[in-house]
Amino acid sequence: MAFKKYSLVAGLLSASLLLGACSSDSTSGDKESTGGKSDKVVIDIFQGKVEIADQFKALTDEYTKQHPNVTFNIETVGGGADGAAALKAKFASNKAPDIFTNDGDQAAQVWKDKFEDLSDQPWIKDAFEGTLDGMTIDGRVYGMPLNMEGYGFAYNKELFKKAGITELPKTFSELEEAAKKLDAAGITPFSIGYAEWWVLANHGMNVPFAYQEDPDAFFKGLNEGKAKIEGNKEFDNFFKLLDLTMKYGNKNPLTTDYNTQVTLFATGKAAMIQQGNWIQPMLDKLDPNLEVGFIPLALSDDPAQSDKLMIDVPSNWVIHNKAPEADKEAAKDFLNWMVTSEEGKTALTKEFKYIPAFKTIDATPEDIGALGADLLKYSKEGKAYQWQFMKYPDGAGQEFGATLQAYVGGQKSKEEAMKALDATWAKFKK
Repeated sequence: MAFKKYSLVAGLLSASLLLGACSSDSTSGDKESTGGKSDKVVIDIFQGKVEIADQFKALTDEYTKQHPNVTFNIETVGGGADGAAALKAKFASNKAPDIFTNDGDQAAQVWKDKFEDLSDQPWIKDAFEGTLDGMTIDGRVYGMPLNMEGYGFAYNKELFKKAGITELPKTFSELEEAAKKLDAAGITPFSIGYAEWWVLANHGMNVPFAYQEDPDAFFKGLNEGKAKIEGNKEFDNFFKLLDLTMKYGNKNPLTTDYNTQVTLFATGKAAMIQQGNWIQPMLDKLDPNLEVGFIPLALSDDPAQSDKLMIDVPSNWVIHNKAPEADKEAAKDFLNWMVTSEEGKTALTKEFKYIPAFKTIDATPEDIGALGADLLKYSKEGKAYQWQFMKYPDGAGQEFGATLQAYVGGQKSKEEAMKALDATWAKFKK
């Protein structure tokens, strides 16, 4: 299947945090509007990328140096924390942030009443084709893409070499063989952090959805009751992949959280991890000499189908439309500065290790790290699937996660789990 939404063959492309609905129409309650011309402005930012929290703080500090009247209050909630619930609580308590993030697609529809229209912003013209689609509603653009991201199994090159793996696995059978070789060499093949529902429900389940001949038609079939997850070949294969990771993974996967999962991999205690290029800054901090790359989350033995990574826009910056005017104007200026200034572009690529969503930002493999470089390679070769989990019915993701955690823990059989997944879809569909 071709990578339909984005074709970034120019050598640049750029979870995450699935933000739920909020029914409140509250404004940023502890702020006062100054008519857009305040001498002092504090921009409240809510974001979920724990991996770049320090780097992002440094970037906002640089903006403040250049704009002394603007300071930032940043709250980072992500990784193992429930960012969606925390954001909803902000709105419900009349403390809505000025800038926050949204995944786009279904999440954009849910939150659209909270968004400032950004259609007139100067960065619009520089965005790669397709990267604004998820935040475009009725022809208006409501979000700026953070970056492009992708995921698969990140692997430790040294441990693969130690186990005698000379050909990278591109199919399920080859992945199973690689796991056996690693295990025989005394190396834990997989670092699995299934305490995180999104690892299973979003990034994991995305694969069988993406493998469908026509994912949108499959979603439509689920909505109309004409298609089912139970008995679907791609979902059968997904459970086989889950079984493989559990057989050859670390102990206690249901109590292994995100930070522990990444640390196990970064310290060489496991050879593979189901995560994306967003872990590169953490890897660099824990072991700057770690040699890593990507292999696919293969569900089949057809390399034409299985040898692909999952690549898309993970999230978008949005501005609260009921924030004070001064805050909104400063927020717009900051977002534009972040993707047009030399300081911003350097931080996004060299510090955040982001793959840019804008044609005007250059990025080299040295800038974005080994994982980002592999994403570039796969994208240039047209070997990428879209992220389908952003199209789940609102509220379904965490229930999917609970079902899959019950399967991992042995409380549900595969058949029971698939029935439960179908029931969840039926429950939340519109």
